[in-house]
Amino acid sequence: MSDLPGIVITGASGRMGQMLIRTVSESDKARLVGAVERKGHDWIGQDVGTAMGGAALGVTVTDDPLEAFATAQAVIDFTAPDATVEFAALAAQARAVHVIGTTGMDEEHLTKVKAAARHAIVVRAGNMSLGVNLLTTLTRKVAAALDEDYDIEIVEAHHNQKVDAPSGTALMLGEAAAAGRGVALSNVSDRGRDGITGARDRGHIGFHAIRGGDIVGEHDVIFAAMGERIILRHVASDRAVFARGALKAALWGQGKHPGEYDMLDVLGLN
Repeated sequence: MSDLPGIVITGASGRMGQMLIRTVSESDKARLVGAVERKGHDWIGQDVGTAMGGAALGVTVTDDPLEAFATAQAVIDFTAPDATVEFAALAAQARAVHVIGTTGMDEEHLTKVKAAARHAIVVRAGNMSLGVNLLTTLTRKVAAALDEDYDIEIVEAHHNQKVDAPSGTALMLGEAAAAGRGVALSNVSDRGRDGITGARDRGHIGFHAIRGGDIVGEHDVIFAAMGERIILRHVASDRAVFARGALKAALWGQGKHPGEYDMLDVLGLN
């Protein structure tokens, strides 16, 4: 058992953190060796299983990520951009695979993650599910096959506690559509239209965000032309799909060369 890769979960008390802890602790391919929370959190010093309302797991929640990472082979991180940048440097120092599901990062954050990836394996994706990554591949192919007579609109829906928009998955799909057309997304992105906006710009890619209730994640990529529409859709009904994908990425990264990878690499789709 001790030769299985040891995995640390950051943001242990969050929705995804708890799902990841359950997924890793129930796996026969990895072992949970650490759980990290922010300083001052009520869970610090408690067994993470007990804190979650279940049986003890033999792992104490800590606010010292460096100490936790030192004994790990991988870190799975669905937290916030500033925290992820800090964790990226520490994971690189510990030579642990860093799996990043954090969204909402800007160019400054991404530059720092890339710097960490010069020394360690980083797997970063806006979405860790198999279905969404297949959707990304399909979106790129369809966009390449259709000209600008087909307007591209991306509609995403998430729960009412999500803090960033568009979602990381929506942006990932937008990047795929732009790549299929051979353009930079930053040059053709339309966000949250409101008021008298004028006619739609030909060739642009539109984004729309819905927030409500406990929606786990829904994404539509719409190709709309005169007389017809093609709609590619993915619906996630259980966060376990993201946790299983993240664990797969952590295991895939063992023994790889330092660098930044994504789920298409993990799934062999690149």
